[in-house]
Amino acid sequence: MGLPKLIAVVGTNASGKSAVGIGLAKAFGGEIISADSRQVYRGFDLCSGKVTREERDAVPHHLLDIRAVGEPFSVADFQGLAYRIAPEIARRGKVPFIVGGTGLYTDSVIHGYTLRGEASPDPELRARLEGLPLEELLAKLTPEGRAFLSARPAELSNKRRVVRVLEKAARGEPPAYRNDPAFEVLRLGVTWPKEILHKRIGDRLRERVARGMVGEVRQYLDGGGNPDHLYNLGLEYRYILWYVAGKFKSPGEFHDELGGAIKRFAKRQLTWYKRDKSIRWLDMEADPLEQAAGETAAFLGRDNPLDKAAKAAVRE
Repeated sequence: MGLPKLIAVVGTNASGKSAVGIGLAKAFGGEIISADSRQVYRGFDLCSGKVTREERDAVPHHLLDIRAVGEPFSVADFQGLAYRIAPEIARRGKVPFIVGGTGLYTDSVIHGYTLRGEASPDPELRARLEGLPLEELLAKLTPEGRAFLSARPAELSNKRRVVRVLEKAARGEPPAYRNDPAFEVLRLGVTWPKEILHKRIGDRLRERVARGMVGEVRQYLDGGGNPDHLYNLGLEYRYILWYVAGKFKSPGEFHDELGGAIKRFAKRQLTWYKRDKSIRWLDMEADPLEQAAGETAAFLGRDNPLDKAAKAAVRE
């Protein structure tokens, strides 16, 4: 019978992968499993860039808003839920799609990482490691850990990833995952040339700020929320915390600094995905949905529904 089939749409921040994923799910009768480490948390829709309520109504989405901020959620949690949800989608006669930009989440399912179940972190060890500069952390890596991170060049400059590898070493665990794929996966990649992507990031950030992104954080803090929980969620949250604390001289400086950080993050995302030579990158300056639909139809062994729609339009 072979492995069940799954389509993954991956890519950088502000690339349009959600739009491609929703378009494909509509065309092929699918449901989407969100692969975003921040969108699992309730609230902060603008900060995390969640799809709109209208988009969720158009296509069922899974793994959005399933945790309260501050509750732990790991790659093992994501993989376990995706392994459960994808077959349920298929049993309903629908096509499962994974859409998102958290590379470790998508890879855990795409490549079938065999996870031992992530142990609870040692708070004292993590705090001690996170308090050290990156250079000292790199010096503490075992040869195996350094080799693992060196295979992904961007990871050597990612302090969070270096800390996690050191935590694994302290527990006597290997840094790498063994693979045992549970699905046959079509991998579709979404990004843009650097100049266009940077403009999209800037435009998207301005829109989100105008719609109230900073207000989401202020409301959380005014309600007694723990700023440390937000700080650990990453870029937008961290920079907004600094902004409301008065670190930036003006809204313009805040926008420029956060925009630059998002662009650097998008570069790391692209580096992560570019190492996977099986990803079929869509031409976003042409008709990415048409291209993606053709790839998906061939993968599923179906007629392309977009071709049918076009032919019907011609006949009319």
